Amino acid sequence: MANWVKKAELVLLNRKIVKVRYMDDEEMEQVGFTFHRPLVLQLDDGTLIYPSKDDEGNDGGAIHYCKENDENYILPVFD
Repeated sequence: MANWVKKAELVLLNRKIVKVRYMDDEEMEQVGFTFHRPLVLQLDDGTLIYPSKDDEGNDGGAIHYCKENDENYILPVFD
């Protein structure tokens, strides 16, 4: 697990989210998603981050979050 934490730090640490949008049709086709359109986060270095259903990338996934005084704890996928 420590190696994956180091990888995550290399990709994410000290980066800034500069754009938030939902995956477009061309991206959906490129990654093989057919049912669920996930949110895409673009970082200041051009990296795109999106959730998937599992480690194999079998369709898009929702983003869950925790924030004090916020009852809406999910950023959903769209069908």
